[in-house]
Amino acid sequence: MRLTELKNHQRELYQFQVRVGFVSVAVLVCFAILLLRFTWLQIVQHDVYHAKAEDNRISIVPIAPNRGLILDRNGVVLARNYSAYTLEISPSKINDLERTITELAEVVDIQPRDRSRFRKLLSESRNADSLPIRNRLTDEEVARFAANRFRFPGVEIRARLFRQYPYGDTASHVIGYIGRMTDRDIERLEEQGVSANYRGTDFVGKTGVEASYQNELHGSTGFEQVEIDAGGRGIRTLSRTAAQPGNNITLTIDIKLQEIVEQAFGDRRGALVAIDPASGAILAFVSKPGFDPNLFVDGIDPQSWAELNNSPDRPLNNRAIAGVYPPGSTFKPFMALAALESGKRHPRYTISDPGYYEFGGRRFRDSKPGGNGSVDLYKSIVVSSDTYYYQLANDMGIDAIAAFMKQFGLGAKTGIDLEGEAIGVLPSPEWKQRRFRRPEQQKWYAGETISIGIGQGYNAYTPVQLAQAVAALANGGAMYRPHLVAHVDHLRSGDRRYIEPQLISQISLKPENVEFVKNAMAGVNKEGTGARAFAGAQYSSGGKTGTAQVIGMKQNEKYDERKIAERHRDHSLFIAFAPLDNPKIALMTIVENGGFGARAAAPIARAVLDYWLLGKIPPARKSADEDDAGED
Repeated sequence: MRLTELKNHQRELYQFQVRVGFVSVAVLVCFAILLLRFTWLQIVQHDVYHAKAEDNRISIVPIAPNRGLILDRNGVVLARNYSAYTLEISPSKINDLERTITELAEVVDIQPRDRSRFRKLLSESRNADSLPIRNRLTDEEVARFAANRFRFPGVEIRARLFRQYPYGDTASHVIGYIGRMTDRDIERLEEQGVSANYRGTDFVGKTGVEASYQNELHGSTGFEQVEIDAGGRGIRTLSRTAAQPGNNITLTIDIKLQEIVEQAFGDRRGALVAIDPASGAILAFVSKPGFDPNLFVDGIDPQSWAELNNSPDRPLNNRAIAGVYPPGSTFKPFMALAALESGKRHPRYTISDPGYYEFGGRRFRDSKPGGNGSVDLYKSIVVSSDTYYYQLANDMGIDAIAAFMKQFGLGAKTGIDLEGEAIGVLPSPEWKQRRFRRPEQQKWYAGETISIGIGQGYNAYTPVQLAQAVAALANGGAMYRPHLVAHVDHLRSGDRRYIEPQLISQISLKPENVEFVKNAMAGVNKEGTGARAFAGAQYSSGGKTGTAQVIGMKQNEKYDERKIAERHRDHSLFIAFAPLDNPKIALMTIVENGGFGARAAAPIARAVLDYWLLGKIPPARKSADEDDAGED
């Protein structure tokens, strides 16, 4: 029998048919699944995937708004904008960043400082979409890069708005500056709930009015719907929602007065704050030295940053609100008013001033060797008798002094519309307990009260606090919150929102006591320690010189400026207001390490009052080595 006859053809046919059936069912199932999936995608999920397709085809591009202008009280522009081209790199789209920059330098001029600035920006803004490697490209550079663009994926030329500060370092601590947005800035905007309005924004205010009025100046971000190709390049704009520019900010300061003050300071360090007593509007706000805010517009380079940050003059420190100083003898008019209000002294109360005051076995020296002889309350202010106020402080006690001075805002933030204000120190037993840890340090000693009476000891206040206090005194006890912004102009609506004066408190003072102190301060400028600086003034004014120790002197050791390093010399202070009967301006100025208040600070105050009341432009400042004008 042959082998083929043994095969079972029937069974083989059956098995083949079964296999074909299984394959057919599998194919049908697959086609059914595909059909169901097709139905799900094309019908049920049509809208979802249509939107995704549109998203891939259409890009939503934010349009950063024009930043609002900052102007002085007379409409002079202090901060404005201009447009320019920047060469920007998207770090996330580039594998070899250093190689790309090196090759870019063959097409566009890129200096070492540009590289350093880029690295600094990269370290501070790790999540940024793009960062500038060069700003303000010329037309030739733009054309050269455009011809080589295909070589540099991840590198683009973009049109950007830049901030410009035409007055340079003048009023720099008022205006502040803008800088590239950091991760911390983004977090702060998210906390405020306004981060959505900052899409596409690269710069925000960092200090000054630029920071404190950031949301007003910023405006509203716009958007463009742009059709893009597979390479992510824009083909055409489909729709556009225009950005709304930021609001313009008009300040209360007069930039001409600001320039006069800063020129009067010269290269000396210090601060001045001048206020309208009837409203709290700040007329001049100076912290010297300042800085050029234009350095920060492109992202400050490391060398310039190191020079500013490491300078012993601390130009970035806003001395007017963050510097704390002993008030020295400028404290005495407030002590005199406290004595009158409390009944501890009356105008005719007289002491014999031998040039010192003895307490607890220690001799507290007067600034005038040999003393001032017979001194009543009026003369104590005019000649600035330390001995009178040593005794007065001991008679009043620290609790009464602290309670009275607190009414004038000393040792508390004024609420000025700037960030970074310091609190200062209004000494009291309660303050000392909070300040120190060890029990022996927390105890208040009677001898400490003596120095408080002449504005020394633990006394430490900011210039803006002292200016506010002087304004309140000149205004009969009405104390207004200091403010730098006069009004905000909404460009879209054309509305103008005024910053109304805010009366903080009305200090309860007897008019006759206020008038007595003001008249005594007028005597300072007529016949006392401020007489030389105010000789020939065509208006009446009140003032008080002050000298504040920087380092302590040994008992019975005489202060000799020539033997002390410049930065250890006494500070020079002066407070003033004018006219006497209806004050229009009150101020406080301090010249660090300037010596006697009559010599360094008082002439600056005179220049301010001359310009504000008479429109007089002062002559060039005399040398700092001019003869002493007398002690305070």
